[in-house]
Amino acid sequence: MSKKKSETKAEVRARMQRERILDAARTCFVDRGFHAASMATIAETASMSPGLIYRYFENKNAIILAIIEQQLEIARARIREMHASSDLPARIVDYFDEQEASDERTLSTVLYLDMSAEATRDPQIAEALKAYDAAVCSELANWLCRSREEDGYGLPAAIAPSRALMLLCLIEGLKARSLREPDFDRRLLKNTLDDVIETLVTASR
Repeated sequence: MSKKKSETKAEVRARMQRERILDAARTCFVDRGFHAASMATIAETASMSPGLIYRYFENKNAIILAIIEQQLEIARARIREMHASSDLPARIVDYFDEQEASDERTLSTVLYLDMSAEATRDPQIAEALKAYDAAVCSELANWLCRSREEDGYGLPAAIAPSRALMLLCLIEGLKARSLREPDFDRRLLKNTLDDVIETLVTASR
């Protein structure tokens, strides 16, 4: 098996520049919304010239699509974290509590909701989010299908996709709830999740 090619200095610089632009864009989108955040505003936030940003992204949509792609990798990492959890309801409560300050690249709830609304108006973003959802659901379904010995739940392949979708909807709903009601009763949430998750990860008899 061949080793992964090391990045050249130019490639490292380009990657870091892209990440800097995406970080600035997320900040602008949250503070101003998609439409009010211009390429010039993003450039100012990133402390770059607009011309330099256009070297990496041809327009604002290209930046949004890159953010969605970046979020897919973060979502996959979070699913792997759930694999290792012995108490999935408790892990989801922890997720509800997380303010995402530890990872600046994590999609904020405000930006997620704004992006979802934009998808109703922009077919390109809608298609990207559809692909994102499909990839995350596939990752969740594969995990649910694994045996208990492999840190999965041993669900039949025929029902795993629908359970994965339900789990994704549950987590996304909690993201929205955390924004509207940050003081939501955690004990009530944990007790509810104990019952709901048990149903989700148990094969119908």
